[in-house]
Order: sequence, then C-alpha cells, then structure tokens
Amino acid sequence: MLNPRRLAILRAVLAAGSINRAARNLSYSPATISQHMTALAKETGLTLFEKQGRGIVPTEAARQLADQAQSLLADFGRLDRVVADLRGGQAEHLAIACFASAAERWMPEVVRTVHRHQPNLTVEISLNEPVDGRGRRRPDLDIRTEPADGAGVHLDGYRRHELTVEELVAVLPAAHPLAGAPGLALRDLEGEPWVDHDIYDSPIGQIIQSACGAAGFTPRYAARLDDHRAALRLVAAGIGVAVLPRLAVAELPGGLVARPLVRPTVLRRIAVHARRDRRRADLIARAVAQLHDSARRSETA
Repeated sequence: MLNPRRLAILRAVLAAGSINRAARNLSYSPATISQHMTALAKETGLTLFEKQGRGIVPTEAARQLADQAQSLLADFGRLDRVVADLRGGQAEHLAIACFASAAERWMPEVVRTVHRHQPNLTVEISLNEPVDGRGRRRPDLDIRTEPADGAGVHLDGYRRHELTVEELVAVLPAAHPLAGAPGLALRDLEGEPWVDHDIYDSPIGQIIQSACGAAGFTPRYAARLDDHRAALRLVAAGIGVAVLPRLAVAELPGGLVARPLVRPTVLRRIAVHARRDRRRADLIARAVAQLHDSARRSETA
C-alpha cells in the first residue's frame, strides 16, 4: 500500500520546485525528503525524478501521481478528522453543507443557536454548489436548491425538511430602460447581455436555464462566474443583467434594482436534509428549527 505521507511530500516537492525548498517548507532535512522519495519510487516501481545538470527534475509519472493523489489525500484528511472526533467523544463538530447565499444570510444565526446549546462546538460550513465534497466531513445538515415544481429529493440517512419556496428576480442597473417596470416578463430579457452567477450549472442554474427555455430563448452571456456577489458587481458595472434568487439580493449594491419576474414566475424550493443521528438529535433539531425561523423571516423581508 502506498504511504500517504510520502505522496504528500511528493506534492510538496513538486509545488516547491526542489527538494531543498520542500525541506525548508516542511521543516525536514533534505536527506529525509530524499529518503521518502526513494522509498516512494520503490513502492510504486516508477522513476519519479531524473538528473538534469547538477540537479534533478520530476518525471511525467511523478506529476501524474501527484495529481491523482490530491483527492486521496483530501479523503485521508477527512478520515483524520473523523478519528479525532472519535477520540474526543464524537460531539465536537457540526458539519453543514449549503449554497453561498444560505451561508451568508442564515448561517450566523444557526451557529449562534447551536453554540448557545454547546459552546465548545466547532461548526464547519462548506459550499455544496458546485464542489463535490471531497475532503470535508459528511454533512449533518445539507441545504439544497430544488425546482419548485419537481419531486423533492430524499437522501439516505437523512430526514428532509422543506424550508421555503422563493421567487427569482431580475437585477438591472437603476438607469436601465427596463428598471422602471413593476415586473418583467422573462422574455423581456432575451435581447440583453446576461451575467451568469452559476458557471458550473448547479441546480439554481438549471432552474434558470429551464425557465428561459420555457420562455423560448437561450441567454446570451457576457460573463459567467460562480459567485453571486461578484455577479452583482458586474451588473453594477453595466456588463449585463442577472437573474438571482431573492435570498442572494437581500443587500443590493448601490445603483442596482431588483424586479419580479412574470410570465413565467421563476421559483426555487429550498430544503434541508438533516442527518439521522440519535447521539446528536437535539443539536441537529435546534439547527433545523433555526433554519425554519430564518427562512420565514426571509419570506417577509
């Protein structure tokens, strides 16, 4: 079996550009680094470094091995944290996966609520759109976007709670000719350049694309990125218009307006999947109750 520590050292050597620099970064001696690389070469049966002039350079095999090891090492890091939890009584962390606007708008009160119940708790919040979750804990709470007219998703080992259904809105510069309308048909935006905040086509992006298809057009993107706040800045700069959930536009930058969408109304459903864990059932239930409260307040904001 390959030694994970040696794979990590290989990645450190490649990142640093030399054994000597990697040794300084890792607080090892160059001889120790060389010994690990020699042992890794024997374990794999690969030539990892070749002489070049007075030094050595990594082979293509070394580069490919280091690339492939990245996800494995992330999983080992997650396993280390699981072991630490087991040693510490298994109750020191609460892992939450959610999308960016939920992290921004709802997580402060959720964290405050669970800390009142368990002050020494560490809450780990990670984005589940668009990353695949490698290297993080299995979430205790997983907050997801769904099409409002679709069947609800159910995850094995989790209890599903619907939090809210919210409208998406068009965001435009205040000086835009369409900004004065009380509501906009989605088709009104057909000829506009768009700023897309979901370049990775996660669920919210799929909802927008489906609505545009129903309205008979495909958006023409002037810019695509994966951050709603940066997308709003591009709209404010006059690059284009954007369609975003209300939760993401609770605090608009100056010079922007949000207008309701009609024909069709574009909706998303937000659900939280709560892990079935009898040991931490009370803690998880408190977090879910706070999410329900935050979602209700968002609806009336």
